[in-house]
Amino acid sequence: MVDVAKKLHEVLDSLPEGVRLVAISKFHPEEYIEAAYKEGQRVFGESHEQELNRKVEKLPKDIEWHFIGHLQTNKVKYIAPYITMVESCDSLKLMKEIDKQAAKCQKTINVLLELHIAEEATKYGFTLDACRAFLDSGVWKDMKHVKICGLMMMASNVDDQDQIAHEFDTANEFFKEVKSKYFADDPDFKERSWGMSHDYHIAVKHGSTMVRVGTAIFGPRVY
Repeated sequence: MVDVAKKLHEVLDSLPEGVRLVAISKFHPEEYIEAAYKEGQRVFGESHEQELNRKVEKLPKDIEWHFIGHLQTNKVKYIAPYITMVESCDSLKLMKEIDKQAAKCQKTINVLLELHIAEEATKYGFTLDACRAFLDSGVWKDMKHVKICGLMMMASNVDDQDQIAHEFDTANEFFKEVKSKYFADDPDFKERSWGMSHDYHIAVKHGSTMVRVGTAIFGPRVY
């Protein structure tokens, strides 16, 4: 069995002040989450509605669950009662549905706008121009049960560290632009979620405030 506690503290000890860890627990058993929980970790990331449902029922109620994968609009109603943040909001349609389902639960769900910066067609997210157009439209201002708290992106899955750093830099500069133009007076718009097990060391040097680390804590996924 993986020594989750040891691995967790290795990751936490490597993070600079002001950077939060989202422990990516998808495809990992409940006992691994419990081991991390015992060490004080409270924020976990999942990407499949059925798996998340099962874990929510079995695990402590003060866990802050983040949805990190591509989220289909027809799945939002199932996770709305217990999700704290959707890190992968990639369309107006999805945000409207999150707002609608959050209203039914009489709560506000935090979201991050997912950016598509990586040079890979398999990635989801707004292009920078599409994100500007979405924010310019102002329609999000009428949504009372969804709160935009920042941006999320994934770098290209490559070995070229310069390319990865450049993509994180692009996201960080875009964050500054969006913050000053649309959210200057909103202290909640502050999160920059980039960096995973293989590249979070680079991400924290390029503006990340939240890293999504799974394999480095829990070992290889159990499918």
